[in-house]
Amino acid sequence: MEYNFREIEKKWQQQWVKNKTYHVEEDAQKKKYYVLNMFPYPSGAGLHVGHPLGYIASDIYARYKRQNGFNVLNPMGYDAYGLPAEQYAIQTGQHPSITTEENIKHYREQLDKIGFSFDWDREIRTCDPAYYKWTQWAFIKMFQSYYDNDLQKAQPITTLVQHFETKGTDGLNVAQSEELQFTAEEWKAMTELQQQQTLMNYRIAYLGETMVNWCAGLGTVLANDEVVDGVSERGGYPVVQKKMKQWCLRVSAYAQRLLDGLEKVNWTESLKETQRNWIGRSQGTEVQFKVANHDDLSLTVFTTRADTMFGVTFMVLAPESEYVSQVTTPEQATAVEEYVDATKKRTERERIADRKVTGVFTGSYAVNPLTGENIPIWVSDYVLAGYGTGAIMAVPAHDSRDYAFAKHFNLPIIPLIEGADVSEESYDAKEGIMINSPVEGKQTPLSLNGLTVKEAIAATRKYVVEQGIGRVRVNYRLRDAIFSRQRYWGEPFPVYYQDGMPHMIPEECLPLELPEIDKYEPTETGEPPLGRAKKWAWDVEQNKVVDKSLVNNSTIFPLELNTMPGFAGSSAYYLRYMDPHNDEALVDKKVAAYWQNVDLYVGGTEHATGHLIYSRFWNKFLHDYGYSFKEEPFEKLVNQGMIQGRSNFVYRINNDDHSAAPVFVSLGLKEQYKTTPIHVDVNMVHGDVLDIEAFKAWRPEYKQAEFILEGDKYVCSWAIEKMSKSMYNVVNPDMIVEQYGADTLRLYEMFLGPVEASKPWDTNGIDGCHRFLKKLWGLVYEYRTDQFLPNDDEPTKEQLKSVHKLIKKVTGDIEQFSYNTAISAFMICINELAQSKCTNKELLKDVIKLLSPFAPHISEELWHVLGGEDSVCDAQWPVCNEEYLKESDVQMTVSFNGKARFQMVFGIDDSREAIEEKVLADERTQKYIADKTIIKTIIVPKKIINIVLK
Repeated sequence: MEYNFREIEKKWQQQWVKNKTYHVEEDAQKKKYYVLNMFPYPSGAGLHVGHPLGYIASDIYARYKRQNGFNVLNPMGYDAYGLPAEQYAIQTGQHPSITTEENIKHYREQLDKIGFSFDWDREIRTCDPAYYKWTQWAFIKMFQSYYDNDLQKAQPITTLVQHFETKGTDGLNVAQSEELQFTAEEWKAMTELQQQQTLMNYRIAYLGETMVNWCAGLGTVLANDEVVDGVSERGGYPVVQKKMKQWCLRVSAYAQRLLDGLEKVNWTESLKETQRNWIGRSQGTEVQFKVANHDDLSLTVFTTRADTMFGVTFMVLAPESEYVSQVTTPEQATAVEEYVDATKKRTERERIADRKVTGVFTGSYAVNPLTGENIPIWVSDYVLAGYGTGAIMAVPAHDSRDYAFAKHFNLPIIPLIEGADVSEESYDAKEGIMINSPVEGKQTPLSLNGLTVKEAIAATRKYVVEQGIGRVRVNYRLRDAIFSRQRYWGEPFPVYYQDGMPHMIPEECLPLELPEIDKYEPTETGEPPLGRAKKWAWDVEQNKVVDKSLVNNSTIFPLELNTMPGFAGSSAYYLRYMDPHNDEALVDKKVAAYWQNVDLYVGGTEHATGHLIYSRFWNKFLHDYGYSFKEEPFEKLVNQGMIQGRSNFVYRINNDDHSAAPVFVSLGLKEQYKTTPIHVDVNMVHGDVLDIEAFKAWRPEYKQAEFILEGDKYVCSWAIEKMSKSMYNVVNPDMIVEQYGADTLRLYEMFLGPVEASKPWDTNGIDGCHRFLKKLWGLVYEYRTDQFLPNDDEPTKEQLKSVHKLIKKVTGDIEQFSYNTAISAFMICINELAQSKCTNKELLKDVIKLLSPFAPHISEELWHVLGGEDSVCDAQWPVCNEEYLKESDVQMTVSFNGKARFQMVFGIDDSREAIEEKVLADERTQKYIADKTIIKTIIVPKKIINIVLK
């Protein structure tokens, strides 16, 4: 009986659905284990073979934990909102929901073919109102909250109002956009509008003026990772820096907790370090530099090296800084304005990476608070408005970028540390270096002479605080998240506006559903696409959406026109999977207490910062109110590598006569001609040999093509590149499943290399995994006679040893995600069992149990024909018996005068005397001794036997 994978896989996929094999419920009698994949955006292109890599890896682990008695939650859904669907809608006029639904249907069909153990009863889609109701609910909670630094948690905004009513800002230690001070009396004297404007300074979800990546071509704000080389990744439209009023989330309030939480999770150290760098904690001093000839104006700078203030020779402002317009003199106004405009066309990421020195003088000077010296104020794009205060004090003697700037513009450089080498490399001051201060000719009561760097920093901080010119503070690079997008296809904000101030619609009215519009572009007056909605106003008396023509600003108000960004729907989806059909809560607290958090999270490294930061922040906020059970959402995280494409090329002979039929020369002959390499669709190349007829049918211009062959073949060259449609190296998993089966695809993707590593896809190697499955099938069925081979015969010691060695290896490898070496162990074991003609039914069932997570279809089939009950998914994971692994014999080489002659097998515990007696009794020994005399016999048990002859 042949291995008919098509029939087997179709059969068991239907059975799993019919029997609800992968449906899971909370079960207090079982330990829980929650496995989660970073859910996909359903693009029109569907899956290529690189996409399932992480899903297969997590599915193996989920099945493994289930067989070890855990109650496993393994859900899947779709990150369905986003820019691609909207752009397609703009181009075609088709509603994004239609294309999204079609794409999801295609994805589901592809995923089902691969045999994942997803509980599809828990499927979520971020564009489903029943889902984004809870995203809107969370946003309302954030709007109604502030962050208490003393309690280190979110608190209701009503608590803050109570504090204002009794104490004003006195004794307040909270996260805020800017430091405000007022008394209780001043608070009470404010109008309601003024109070609401003041509270916006403290809310966790707030409206704020912030610099954004504005793309006029797309009509929306873009995230940093959506901008490449100053243009939008999608469409290639110019992107500029622009200050806009946007909804923001006060992620920065959670910066320290986000840092501390990294010590509690099982992530790689490199990933943790990436997060630490993104959060960017630094402790230093905030100092005021007065602006000369401006009595009421000071520049605030943050520095970790206050001791170097003696070496400050100029200041630099970020082009976006509000200080720029205040300090620029009329003579410098044009130059400054031109520089600021040019900077708007560059993203922060580009500015950080670019080492080119540019800048412009403002015409004003600041006063060094330690030396009293006037220092010029410049503007340069290497300073960012969002980090620190947007102003720096430049110490060119001891900072590489400051040094380059000073050299370029011929500004003073003053070394402060003995032995400092003023060069283009930054000077790294070590502990114990002496400080030369004050600067010659300048008077100051502070002297750092003879102090170590650490002592000098402490002394300067103390002086700055005592003199009232600064304070000690902790700074973070982490920014608040910009939460507005000027797009249609996203979650609507549950917000209406009264007197220009936002108000939340009642929670019981959620979800506020996305309205229908006639076009998906911004309006002719520049409003976001929702400005086109006719029925988009909120009636506070009826608590419902009404026609916006009815807006009267007394009972009917305009609704927010922006939508939420992509990460809104993906920041708490793991919680919703726990309880996806609950209409009363994001997740029932008892259910959350059972599943707690994600035990294993699998996804790409591209989400190492943005998604992980935002989801951890979101979870911590919900944890503050008791909605999430654990503060850290993802216990263990594995980043799968990328499967790269194996591109193929044909070589077209260059010809000035473009009307002539193209001629292509095979790889081995191309050096005889001048040629141009052309990417060719890898699906028409097999073993690097081109299917010429398929190639001629590929494009009209190749229909009459001619070929110079090597023998009877056209051989293509190849290269490893990113898998991309433009390089024609995308491999559709459906084709692999059709040709080899899903189990072969699953095995091969894991066999390519370690899960975390990037590796090239090479269809040429997939046959080996398929042959392995056929060889396994051959242990159960004889191909020619259809004879069922397994029986109850006793297994041999060697067969027991092979299988229990496999049990130990596979168990350890799965725990370490070393799936490629586990598959190698399977291949070795099956070869050994085939060679020894193993037919023991129970031993083969143990092998099937082990293989089940990797190749579930063939395992399910063989499990049942071998007499297994229920699903192999619930078959208990085998346990290694170490007794079977103990060696009973040892093979040793027998040498004469140091030359190896033959090998013999001895008992593992044989004595030296027994070994010598057995060797001497062997007829081969007599041949080598002949008429010689034995001088001595050297025996090292388990290692060597050497007979010295004369």
